[in-house]
Amino acid sequence: MRLKDIVKKSEFKILVVDDEQGIIDSLAIFLNDYHIVGTTDPLEAIEKVRNEHFDLLILDFLMMPIHGDKVVEEIRKFNKDLYVLLLTGHKDLAPPLETIKRLDIQGYCEKSDKFDQILLLVESGLKSVSQMKVIKDINTQLENAYDELTAAYRGTMESLRLAVDAKDSYTKNHSDRVSYYSALLASKLELSEEDINLIRDGGLFHDIGKIGIPDAILQKTSKLSDEEYDDIKNHPSIGAKIISPAKIFDKLLPMVKHHHERFDGRGYPSGLSGEEIPLHARIVSIADAFDAMTSDRSYRPRYTLFKALEELEKCKGTQFDPNLIDVFIPTIRDNIETIEKDLDIKFIQRQDD
Repeated sequence: MRLKDIVKKSEFKILVVDDEQGIIDSLAIFLNDYHIVGTTDPLEAIEKVRNEHFDLLILDFLMMPIHGDKVVEEIRKFNKDLYVLLLTGHKDLAPPLETIKRLDIQGYCEKSDKFDQILLLVESGLKSVSQMKVIKDINTQLENAYDELTAAYRGTMESLRLAVDAKDSYTKNHSDRVSYYSALLASKLELSEEDINLIRDGGLFHDIGKIGIPDAILQKTSKLSDEEYDDIKNHPSIGAKIISPAKIFDKLLPMVKHHHERFDGRGYPSGLSGEEIPLHARIVSIADAFDAMTSDRSYRPRYTLFKALEELEKCKGTQFDPNLIDVFIPTIRDNIETIEKDLDIKFIQRQDD
């Protein structure tokens, strides 16, 4: 694709900065195919770039009250993309190469009575500007397409999650609460915002694999047989298979697949132990167990808050990461009222409540 096929010359806007008005006038005549704006004040030039769009900046090096390199240094604080062509009439006083590289000055030229070299540099610079614009437009389109694909896939996953809720009365709102508790613990651990959001999603989708478990097993009110329990234990692997085809969910895989691993290595499906278990999965594991204990199940009523926290303490170092438990338990105790309000639930505080 040729430059003229991408954009007309007149659509390019060039700022010329030189303390000699004659140089600006000469360049304006020589570059009359372009939209030229000129100023003899380098400080004014900085503000013009701040407030207007320019495709290319041509500026003199030796100016008052500040030199051209200082102008670029100020501009780079708020504009990293502007193409800069630096001119100098004094070769011996030119800025060092290190300065030119540091400020990302793309072009450099000595002044002369002839402007042929400047014209070549301007045309070359604007070709680069135009190509970068095309690349940015393509990247924007790709990002939009990626966002649409992600939204569509998340919608599909959400539908699957709701289907799981419909299959198993226990799981209704369970994933939402696990997501909440997981994010609460992650926040208390002072993880990054990105990690907290990722863990929140992991809590939402951790049980997605139950879509592949027979209804008769999920809804059974009596004790499961060994064979039925083995089927239940397959749900982390099933969930991993469901989300693994989509690369956008790669970071959720550890939580979906490993939230039933145990700190002592006796969990499933991989028998990981200690810090072999991904941190995010260790967090979701605690949130999952806590909500399971404080929820009514088909085979038992929910635990009191005290008993659930006591069970977590007992399983510290065997089923759960002891360091995470030491953070989770006081976090729950210190935020009971907020949690109940946020989740619209009521913990059983005492056996007779």
